[in-house]
Amino acid sequence: MKRLILPIALVAALAAPAFAEDVTVTIAGVEARGGDVLVSLQTEADYLQPRGTYGARIAAPAKDGTVTVTLHDVEPGAYSVSVLHDENSDNQMKMANGMPAEGWSMKNADQLRAAPTFAQTSFTVAAAPVSLNLQMIYP
Repeated sequence: MKRLILPIALVAALAAPAFAEDVTVTIAGVEARGGDVLVSLQTEADYLQPRGTYGARIAAPAKDGTVTVTLHDVEPGAYSVSVLHDENSDNQMKMANGMPAEGWSMKNADQLRAAPTFAQTSFTVAAAPVSLNLQMIYP
C-alpha cells in the first residue's frame, strides 16, 4: 500500500499548474474624477471584450496619482491588460465619435495610432512575477 501512495502523490504534484504567477499593474497619471479604475486581464480570445480572463474586472478607487492592482495566480501564457477609468460607474467604456471618452490604458498605449491589436499590447506570463507600468490616457 505504501508503494502505491508515493507514485500517486508524485503524479498529482506533476499535474499541478506550473508557474502560476502574480501580475502587478501600476497605472500612473490617474485623475480623481470619481468612479473606479477597472483592470481586466485578457487572452487573445477575450481581447477587447467586456470580460476578462482573470478576475473579470478588478476595481480600485480612482485617486489622483498612481493606482496599483495585483492579479494573483495567473497561469503561463500570453495576455493583454485593459485599464478603464470608469468615471460614470457603468462598467463599460463610454465612447464619443468613435474614441474613448473616459481614461484608459494598456501596454504600449502611448504608441498606438489606431485600434490596438493583441500583438501590440500583449505580454507573457512565465516563471516569474510580471510588473507592468502603464500611463493613464484621458481624452
